[in-house]
Amino acid sequence: MARIRVRFISLLALSVGLALTATGCGDDSSDDKGGGKGSGKKGPAVVVTTTWEGAFAKAAGAENIKVIVPSSVQHAPDYDPKPSDLAAVADADFVLYAPFEPYAKKIKDAAGSKARLVEVGLDNDADNVTAEVTRLADLFGTQTAATTWNAAFRTEYDTLRNDLKGAWPGGKAPAVVAQVFSVWAAKLAGVEVRGTYGPEAVAASQLSDLAKKAPALVLDNAHMTTGKVLPDSGARQVEIVNYPGKDLDLLPVYRDAASTLRKAMGG
Repeated sequence: MARIRVRFISLLALSVGLALTATGCGDDSSDDKGGGKGSGKKGPAVVVTTTWEGAFAKAAGAENIKVIVPSSVQHAPDYDPKPSDLAAVADADFVLYAPFEPYAKKIKDAAGSKARLVEVGLDNDADNVTAEVTRLADLFGTQTAATTWNAAFRTEYDTLRNDLKGAWPGGKAPAVVAQVFSVWAAKLAGVEVRGTYGPEAVAASQLSDLAKKAPALVLDNAHMTTGKVLPDSGARQVEIVNYPGKDLDLLPVYRDAASTLRKAMGG
């Protein structure tokens, strides 16, 4: 079984001067949704490490958003920040990161930024999303936009959940095991979670325990996959995507997961 690799990237060798003289706030490989404080966009300048944090920030009402890690990078902690990334951070009011992204604080420190560093709970569990969006809006001063988004999100979520319930095989919720960052998709489908694994590599003893749960589905994490989890169990493995695209829209993540799950359940 392959091991999940997280590389801790050192930025100490990058000088502040190089960062501040780099042209622009990124290059063509970055998912740039904004600029610095002089970009003309309303609200605070928000730099986010990935599109996942970016989607949370956008849902909270932020408009001036700069994404550091391109959406094409499959495993964000493996990204090697560039001097232009440091320049973007130096102009930010807020820098959003997740605890499993070890380079975020180093980016801020290397650039000498005065931005507020905000840890975001990256989990697409519906309750977590609405709570984080509300919290970020309180920081950004964009509460009205966040309230509107949360209401639309809950309506969409309930619609997808009811639709997936109608796709249960024989009208009965299938049993699943899920990677820890894919449990939210199981909740969306209303299915029975009999076991979880990850984010570290799955040990042989754990595989045996998971197989005994007799799941119909394995909900894997497309961004941290370790390959086929239960290859001899007969369980169907489906890949759940957590990260939004360049548009920083979180709702398609739920729609795509619902479509994937519906097909897996035979609907």
